Amino acid sequence: MAARFADDTCSSLSEIPAPFLLKDNEKAAKRIKQAIENNEKITVVGDYDVDGVVSSTIMHAFFTDIGIDITLIIPNRFRDGYGINEKLLERIDADLIITVDNGISAVGAARVCKERGIDLIITDHHTVPETIPDAFAIVNPKQSDCTFPHPEICGAQVAWYLCAALKEYLQIEYRLAKFLDLLAIAIVADMMELKGMNRTMVRAGFKMINQEKRLIFSVIKRYFRKSVFKSDDIAFLLAPIINSAGRIEDATLAYEMLSSQNEEDALMKLEYIVGLNNRRKEIELEIFNKACALCHDRADIIVVWGEGWHEGVIGIVAARLTRRYGKPAIVFSVEEGKAKGSARSVGSIHILNLIAAQKELLIGYGGHQGAAGMAIEPKNLEMFRSNLEKEAAKIPKDAFVEKSEVLGEIAADAINFELLDILERYEPYGQKNPQPKFLLKNAYVSANRLLGVNANHLKMTLISDSQTLESIYFNFDTQVEQGEHIDVVCNISKNEFRGNITPQLMVQELYKN
Repeated sequence: MAARFADDTCSSLSEIPAPFLLKDNEKAAKRIKQAIENNEKITVVGDYDVDGVVSSTIMHAFFTDIGIDITLIIPNRFRDGYGINEKLLERIDADLIITVDNGISAVGAARVCKERGIDLIITDHHTVPETIPDAFAIVNPKQSDCTFPHPEICGAQVAWYLCAALKEYLQIEYRLAKFLDLLAIAIVADMMELKGMNRTMVRAGFKMINQEKRLIFSVIKRYFRKSVFKSDDIAFLLAPIINSAGRIEDATLAYEMLSSQNEEDALMKLEYIVGLNNRRKEIELEIFNKACALCHDRADIIVVWGEGWHEGVIGIVAARLTRRYGKPAIVFSVEEGKAKGSARSVGSIHILNLIAAQKELLIGYGGHQGAAGMAIEPKNLEMFRSNLEKEAAKIPKDAFVEKSEVLGEIAADAINFELLDILERYEPYGQKNPQPKFLLKNAYVSANRLLGVNANHLKMTLISDSQTLESIYFNFDTQVEQGEHIDVVCNISKNEFRGNITPQLMVQELYKN
């Protein structure tokens, strides 16, 4: 595991690259300084996912803290569409527009800005298309002529770097490290590689989250009765809560929650968004079941759609389909003569490249290797699916397989507190640093029971070499009876219950003997 980070060139915060290595970052900072000095109207346009909300929160807080009044717009997924676009521009009155976590494909919006005499600064991290917008400045580490050494960073990090450049140009004292807690959530939620500077920033940010430097984290901790946040809580608790506001209603709610300075107000907003997240889970399960009914085994890619499927959850449904079937998935919501889709990939398959090859059929598209979004006329869906199925059939089978191999067979007596300490040392886990898997062979099932509202989780007590081990298998697909012997591929995590800490097996695969 130590070998995973042997080539890391950024293992401490002091080694993070300088802001002016990002192409156009200096140019952008210069223009913003000019706008401030001339008292021009500045508007920041964000995005409705976690990365976009965090980007917006950081940018607005920075300008507010230094005494500059700006307008912040986080587009509504259902009313405004994605990012900066021509429709959104109809309600913007500004001399300078700054995008965060969006804009690299906004050719039409950039043209309108030019016509109206508005300077447009784009900060983004998504894959750069063949035709880029004619903007005043584009800050995106994925540009081919950008010298920034870590191109795989999220939109919030790019926005943060713009603040860093502006700090230098304004020659002010400002502690940008105060945003590391928010950046940690954005990096993990947007599935960035957890190596190099990303890993360093997440580790530092996670410490801040547990130190409760930001009011909302102490409120969330008490609400969910947690003594401490574990690294998995970013991906499975904090990020889904922030995301659900934009998926179900309006992402501005999440921004207001993160920015709240009043405990009562923060709790009220949290409770409301938790309610939205519970609704999201119900809607997601309903659409997932409908999508599963439309899947067939013969294709190497899943492309499904439904009339009126909730646009806010199709991305999560696509992710669940990839986990169940082990192949890329694209899910469309068809409404008012237009189909909006969300895609997720598996293994080393570059989903955006697959989609881009069908651009003649699409109204628009964007994203990166692991996830993408697109829009298409419903009449073209059948051809789009047929073409993708033909292309996916040509992909080598090993490209579908996740490269996070099982580390090896483990003896039951090695699953102890020492192992938990070693595993904690290499957190946080995620992209390019997957949680290690172990094989435990010939374990005896001494007890088992079903958990969850839908009885879709299996809790087992296993005995191996006189050791008793608790295990849980989420969304299990193999029936297991008490008294059977099984092999399991599992992660090993720390289970805390009423002050007692024990190792727990998180079963990923199960085989009967």
